[in-house]
Amino acid sequence: MTRHRPPGVMKRTACAAAAGALALAGVIALPAASAHADTTTKGDVIANLWEWNWNSIANECTDVLGPAGYGAVQVAPPSESLKQSSYYWWDVYQPYSYDLDSRFGTKAQFTAMISACHTAGVKVYTDAVINHTAAQTGTGYNGTTITNKYDTADWDRSDYHDSSDCPTSDLTIQDYSNLTQVQNCELLGLPDLKTSTDHVRTGLAGFLNAQLALGVDGFRVDSAKHIPEADMAAIESKLTDTTSGTDPYVFQEVYPGSTPQASDYYASGDVLDFTYASKLKSAFQGNVSDLSSIESSGILPAANSVSFVTNHDTERNGLHMSYKDGDTYKLANLFELAYKWSTPTVYASWEWTQSDQAPPNSSGFVSDTDCSSGSWYCLDRDTGVVGMVAWHNAVDTYAVSDWQTKSSNVIGFGRSGKGFFALNNGSSAATYTFTTGMSDGTYTNVVDGGASTVTVSGGSASITIPAKSAVAFYNASYTCTVGCDDTGSGGGSGGGSTSTVAADFDEYAATTTGTNVYVVGSIDALGAWDTSKAVKLSSSGYPVWSGEVSVPTNTSFTYKYIKKDSSGNVTWESNANRSATVTTSAITLNNSWNVADASATDVTFHEYATTDLGTNVYVVGSDASLGSWNTSDAIPLSSASYPTWSKLVIVPKNTTFTYKYIKKDASGNVTWESGTNRSYTTGSSSGYTASDTWK
Repeated sequence: MTRHRPPGVMKRTACAAAAGALALAGVIALPAASAHADTTTKGDVIANLWEWNWNSIANECTDVLGPAGYGAVQVAPPSESLKQSSYYWWDVYQPYSYDLDSRFGTKAQFTAMISACHTAGVKVYTDAVINHTAAQTGTGYNGTTITNKYDTADWDRSDYHDSSDCPTSDLTIQDYSNLTQVQNCELLGLPDLKTSTDHVRTGLAGFLNAQLALGVDGFRVDSAKHIPEADMAAIESKLTDTTSGTDPYVFQEVYPGSTPQASDYYASGDVLDFTYASKLKSAFQGNVSDLSSIESSGILPAANSVSFVTNHDTERNGLHMSYKDGDTYKLANLFELAYKWSTPTVYASWEWTQSDQAPPNSSGFVSDTDCSSGSWYCLDRDTGVVGMVAWHNAVDTYAVSDWQTKSSNVIGFGRSGKGFFALNNGSSAATYTFTTGMSDGTYTNVVDGGASTVTVSGGSASITIPAKSAVAFYNASYTCTVGCDDTGSGGGSGGGSTSTVAADFDEYAATTTGTNVYVVGSIDALGAWDTSKAVKLSSSGYPVWSGEVSVPTNTSFTYKYIKKDSSGNVTWESNANRSATVTTSAITLNNSWNVADASATDVTFHEYATTDLGTNVYVVGSDASLGSWNTSDAIPLSSASYPTWSKLVIVPKNTTFTYKYIKKDASGNVTWESGTNRSYTTGSSSGYTASDTWK
């Protein structure tokens, strides 16, 4: 579900820890082109310009999206919304009225934006917030005042679900596995519209029809899982055609959970595929070779889904990747555009250091997008992304073919002779010979804007792929005649040698300011026991330090972790050398400072806990591997399955320890759960689990 919440009042998934803002390396503005773009080249790619204002979107359609061949632009909710002095991004998901004067611009500017995009050959999809209205009282961006959240300009108390529909005492969803609560109770305190009534259905359809009359082409339906599918169908039955005479395109947000399922909504439109984005994150933070089986990995059917790499919720709660992942994130987007599956989206928004942070604004009204300022991350303009939009459109529905896995970091595949794509998720350039399936000739690499070329001879090509990048080329004149639209994945391994594989090191280690953690070992990739060549690990998940190292395949090695202070002094772990063996698959090594492998086991902690925005859940305990009761060294749990927070932790075998869960807000304030300390005893095996509920 899209999250909307005032701090301290409503609950939400906590944000991932913010990393430093990244420079927009390689992100350039395209030159202005004719407003009358060549619409015959348009494909299905959606540019999600999230919370850009209307004037900026109009300019982007004219100068970038149209010339690049994007098929549509997805824009933020256009209705008037909550305005408060703190100007959070999620204010726009609290509708105050269905007036189209908003924090993004006036109705006239909204209308002009639609016209500009259409002139450029780009359709417009708006974010439709129709499950609920605002939880907070106050004044909206067009002056509408609400003093009672159940009495608005458009609705009164009888138009919302009440205690006769919702079984919880405070009318909010308490159990996300209970379908009645999910669809009849209030999501995070937001008044839940009674969409089962014809009066509400007609009112909501009127709001959407007013946009269709202005030229809107479709809708991304926010929080669709909280609206029964029968109600969605009834609302859609009242919609008019678009100004081009077609049914509006509808795609729905059905956030993962036990009930309802995405498949329950296929009759009402396409569904955003959260699992697809999760699989991309897993592959690009692990082995991209796993992508050979992506179609059988549990993602939604191509015919019923819209794919994405991240969105405004999941880039903040850590479920998916974000611009903070740098070139790896960009590379995932290139793969999404290359692989034949569902309708793809490209997400472009602003850089943030706090998950609540509003886009650049003046008194809440969103400022014009300036892609050169460092405040906005304009991925839609990136040279590689623009090149892959053209590539995506050129290969059209041609089937995936000639899949080749060269290593855990390098893959390549064709599109039935129309185009070829290869990527390298490794930290250094890689050269391999690929079977392309393409006609002999010299082709332009669209990922670097034509700076390099690839020569195909005998259907094969030797391709050097830069680190964290890709090479892609296509034949505009080629026409496939056999097997062109086969929907098979073409998966499997191809030729070429595999020389290295990824080893991911995760070490729990408490440190003082200025001290960092490194891994060093017996092989050259780990410094050959030379501490000056040890591999520095990242503290982004402190106190867990992490890093990926490419190590030779089919190799055994020994290793240890060390600490280096600001003066270069080295402290070694006290335990014996650790050992590992890799074959041809990536491995993950979970360790804890001074806990020897032979005496270590693992406990996965699961804690059910709801949180305020910006608040995360941690586990801390009596053992050194749990922070020795120091809250600064408590272990952060993952919110990926919110409201259950989880983390695998390495602790000693045959040990009894006490522990508790804590919450930390964005300012570092700590809240302990109540009650006595919890206790756990490990044995001599592995795979232990502690499942708890906040008290």
